[in-house]
Amino acid sequence: MKIAVIGATGQLGHDLVRVLSKDHEVIGLSHADIEVADLKSCKILEKIKPEVIINTAAYHNVPACEENPEKAFLVNAIGARNVALIGKQIGATVIYISTDYVFDGRKKAPYDEDDVPNPLNAYAISKLAGEFFTRYAPKHYIIRVASLFGVRGCRAKGGLNFVEVMIQKAKKGETIKVVNDVYMSPTYTFDAAKTIKLIIERNLPYGVYHVTNQGVVSWYEFAKAIFELLSWDINLIPVTSSEFPSKVRRPKFSALISKKLPKYGIQMRHWKEALKDYLIEKGHLKI
Repeated sequence: MKIAVIGATGQLGHDLVRVLSKDHEVIGLSHADIEVADLKSCKILEKIKPEVIINTAAYHNVPACEENPEKAFLVNAIGARNVALIGKQIGATVIYISTDYVFDGRKKAPYDEDDVPNPLNAYAISKLAGEFFTRYAPKHYIIRVASLFGVRGCRAKGGLNFVEVMIQKAKKGETIKVVNDVYMSPTYTFDAAKTIKLIIERNLPYGVYHVTNQGVVSWYEFAKAIFELLSWDINLIPVTSSEFPSKVRRPKFSALISKKLPKYGIQMRHWKEALKDYLIEKGHLKI
């Protein structure tokens, strides 16, 4: 199967390329190769003619999206539209990577695929718009992920992710304050990539899927687990989100769960198991 991965140098894109390449012909497209906000640039997909297009391109700096909603919509929404239009034209399956942030957090329990989104900020609204535009392609999957950590790191965070930020702070001997009133589903990009591969290969019904590691945890509890696995004695202090005031509204509870994947025999492992493997792969933890 020929698969194009847009955003191949990103945190999730990197793992999609390495996981899918084992069994498929994968064309990785970086930002230098394709600008999703420009329909003409997306014409490269017509030349490649992939059977599957995975669109991981995103403008996901949440505060920056609030300050520059035009750019957020250009990349996250119009970009999704452009990819979907080309995908429809060439008969490809289009996969759009969305986010837990499309929910408002008021449920206070993990969100499944049937829950109704209610985004709170410009980033989340632009991603939900991208979900709707992706439906332009008759053959589409909308994959919602959350709180990603992967070996490549996040470009928007200087090649880091939450785990690496915690480790850096610990190595500097800093007192680390982490919020204990915001809950999510930490997800290893390698695991997400493997699940997306299964969705494609098993030809699951088109639609929305939540792809996250199992479990619900606060950011403080996640940080605590990192240092417990490393056996580091760190001055880690739980604080409320009021200690980090922001102009951007964010959901306090955005954990995801899939009630669809288990129906097809797909069960992602717990985030703690995934975190341990990540720490080993990065060389932080010796077996």
